[in-house]
Amino acid sequence: MYARGMSQRDIARTIEDIYGFEISRETVSTLTDRVIETALEWQNRPLKKFYTFLFVDCLYVSVRKEMETKSCAVYVILGYDVNGVKDILGLWIGEAEGKHYWMQIFDEIKGRGVEDVLFISMDGVSGLEEGARSICKDVVVQRCIVHLIRNSVKYIPSKDYKAFTAQLKKVYGSSSLKAAQAEFERFQQTWSQYPGAVDVWVRNWQHVEQLFNYGSAVHKVLYTTNSIEAVNSSFRKVTKKGSFPGKRQ
Repeated sequence: MYARGMSQRDIARTIEDIYGFEISRETVSTLTDRVIETALEWQNRPLKKFYTFLFVDCLYVSVRKEMETKSCAVYVILGYDVNGVKDILGLWIGEAEGKHYWMQIFDEIKGRGVEDVLFISMDGVSGLEEGARSICKDVVVQRCIVHLIRNSVKYIPSKDYKAFTAQLKKVYGSSSLKAAQAEFERFQQTWSQYPGAVDVWVRNWQHVEQLFNYGSAVHKVLYTTNSIEAVNSSFRKVTKKGSFPGKRQ
């Protein structure tokens, strides 16, 4: 049996399904022996002691189990060190979210050498903030602005997306907290006919306010998530080609 319970036959079948050519079990055995060793080294490699930013995001992968296909969340943690060098700390399948799940992940990160993190940007993932504070009690937890935008545009018609997001950018992209507060008041008045969309920002306003506690360079890194989006885009190019077999019982 191989990674995540896949047999040689499973791997050969998946390659044929996705890429359209056959591969022998012997070749599969040779390749997986090499790949698994490298993957395990990567999964358990030592990490740096200090990261300025961590970005947590997820993508969904279709997994076949018996006669059904279901979507599983794969969480990606991307880190920036003090020199701005980016590194993917790891990938974790979110089979069971919550406080204990994320504490296990951050315990693993701590065991691999991480001692402190300044900022962590995340969606509203259950238990993630508590898990992060279990190893870095003073970490600044920032709700991902891109996710807040996505959550809010669900409540408005597509014809208004461009105007809605343009006005939002004036809020979180303001030069000062005072300017952001004034823009937010205008935003609430302009879009009051869509209370669901506005409420997303009212409930998370503290995460916009705290952006202005830091300099413009930090501010910009926290509200833009181009790096993690680029990583997920690369993964999606591979995973969109088909469903992966789940673990056999």
